[in-house]
Amino acid sequence: MRHLRPDLMIDSAGTGAWHVGKAPYGPMQDAARDRGIDMSDLRARVITAQDFENFDQIIVMDAENKSDVEAIRPSGNTTPVGLFTDITGRSGPVPDPYFTRDFDGAWDLIQACAADLAKQI
Repeated sequence: MRHLRPDLMIDSAGTGAWHVGKAPYGPMQDAARDRGIDMSDLRARVITAQDFENFDQIIVMDAENKSDVEAIRPSGNTTPVGLFTDITGRSGPVPDPYFTRDFDGAWDLIQACAADLAKQI
């Protein structure tokens, strides 16, 4: 999305703290680099309740992420939280390439969803 819509403030955060401060997983960076995307400057962080105030929308990759994100939603906050594939007219989760080892497949789906979303906003 950063490449498609540089006019928007886009950030990334995880729901667990085990990778905080680390660069994206090497094989995922390799797959991104093959597509002309440099992720080497990114560092992992954990989503916070403040993100509900800082962003107009929160996008998650799967139902477990959505549940984890909803659990930290501040009382009364109405920021939309949506599954990436659902809000872009597709279905199902974005499979975690760390477990599937399908880094190119994950990137293909993420790029397709990002292109769809970029057209919507």
